[in-house]
Order: sequence, then structure tokens, then C-alpha cells
Amino acid sequence: MKTPRKAPGKSHRQGIDLFEVMRLFPDEETAESWFEDIVWRGERCCGHCGSVATRDVPRRKPMPYWCKDCRSYFSVRTGTPIACSKVPLRKWAIAIYLCLTSLKSVSSMKLRRDIGVSQPTAWFMLHRIRQAWSDETSDLFSGPAEVDESYFGGRRRNMSNTKRKGLTGRGPVDKVAVAGVKDRATNQVRAKVVETTDAQTLQGFVQDHVHPGAKVYTDDATAYAGLPNHDTVKHSLSEFVNGDTHTNGIESFWSMLKRAHKGTFHKLSPKHLQRYVNEFAGRHNVRDLGTLEQMRDTVARLIGQRLLYRDLIADNGLSSTARP
Repeated sequence: MKTPRKAPGKSHRQGIDLFEVMRLFPDEETAESWFEDIVWRGERCCGHCGSVATRDVPRRKPMPYWCKDCRSYFSVRTGTPIACSKVPLRKWAIAIYLCLTSLKSVSSMKLRRDIGVSQPTAWFMLHRIRQAWSDETSDLFSGPAEVDESYFGGRRRNMSNTKRKGLTGRGPVDKVAVAGVKDRATNQVRAKVVETTDAQTLQGFVQDHVHPGAKVYTDDATAYAGLPNHDTVKHSLSEFVNGDTHTNGIESFWSMLKRAHKGTFHKLSPKHLQRYVNEFAGRHNVRDLGTLEQMRDTVARLIGQRLLYRDLIADNGLSSTARP
């Protein structure tokens, strides 16, 4: 008798399929209980002030619960980015599932069709889910760590004649740089949009994320010269691996993000780029967890976050994409 072949991918992960997701959330009441279990962990508390002195509201209007201390109505949405959303929690749970299980993410156009909402609503929903990964831990990587930078933006050949006017030179234009670091010991990634790729910026990024004295691997860009305990792989000479010296791990992260850029979103504007970078780093960092654990982790990370539509569309420079 032949030994059954292992399924591809991470066989230790406990994945769930769409049929199981629908069984988990058959109605709005079940979805609401699931969110409450994660957000309140068995003890209901006010999303405004944190008080546990609460009571049910008859007929659950205007909200299902009342806080006796701050004298405010609240629900499980209060104190999270979905506080003002009218989208049913069942649809939120399914959207979180789709966002986590799609390695190259989900476009707002596809989410619109999948859960039956408008495209602007789907776009706003995805950005509020990305808000879960906006808080970066302050813990430093102990190394060895791989550091690299990548660039996102348009090309001259894709621009209209009007936009080409005034431009000089050839090749890529309007590129935005993103610096990234991957810790080999934990397989964790952090990435950040940076305004420049000079030595002060990139070495400052390394110092902000890697423990002093930890081994650091980079390519041979001059901006990294002078880093302590630092080895380089000479990409300029077509050298990509030299023993333990390489940046293949962080480059694999860039590869996934760029495939999403071209295949899912098609355009990532500087304004929203950081939000997309956060999404891919956050999803990478929990990929060893089971799917349901990933979903619970994402909801837990939304507690205390807030994202208003007017803040999302405000002109805030290098923040985070046009609506894909």
C-alpha cells in the first residue's frame, strides 16, 4: 500500500475551507458572539471607558449595551475601526477570512462581489482590516537579520503624454522606497516606507529594528557601509549567496508584495502604500498559525484602533493606494 502524499504547503497549519467558515457564521447572532468572545474575553466591558459596570439594553436599540459609569451606549464594535460600520459582523468575519487566506490579498472589486457590498465599502473595509497591523512592536530582532530596500511606483511607458511632460531621463519614475528587515531566528518581518535611501535613513532603520551587535546581512549598497557586525553579498557582481550571507528571505517578502502589486491591486500610491506593506508584513508574521487563530489574532489587534473615512482619504503625504 502506497504511503499517502503530504499536501503541499505548511501541513502543520489548521486551515479551514469556505464551507466551514459558513458553518462557523451561519447568522449574525453567531458572528456577534464570536467577536464578543475575542474582544471581551468573557467579561463584557465598555468600549468607551473600559468599565465592566454594564447592562443589556431592551430591544438592543440604539445599541445592545449600556455603560453605567460613562452613561453611554456601546457594542462590540465600539473602540475598534468598525465602530461606525453598518456592514453585518458576519460579512466582516468572512472579509477577514478572505484577506488572511489570499496570499496576494483581495482587491476591493473582488470583495465587493464576494460579500455583496459596494466597492467603496469594500475598499474601506479592507483598509480597516489592515489597521489591525498598523501597530509595530518595539521588540528588537536578535538576528541574524536580513535587510534590503525595494521600490514601488509607475513607469514612464505607462504614463499619459500629459504626465510625461516635464520629465527627464528614462526608466522608472515616481518610485517610493520601502525598507525591510527579516529576522532569521523568528522568521518575522518589519517594513517601512522611507523618504530616502541614504546611509542615515537605512542605517537608522536597522538600528530601530535590530538589536545592537546582532549579525546583519545586506547587499553591497554603499548606504549600509559601516554597520557593525555586517556582511554583504555582492549583487553588483551577480553574487547572491555566499555561505550564510544572503538576503533571499527579505527578497522573498518583496516578491510576494510585488506580485500583489501587479496582479491584485495594479496600482499602489504613496499615500496608502504603508498600509499595504503593513498588511503583508502582518500576514507573513502569523502565517504559521492556523487560519482560525489568524482570524482571532486579527480581531484582537483591532481593539483600541480607530480609522475614520475622512482620515483615510485625507492628503497626508506618504501614508498608505489608490482604490484597487
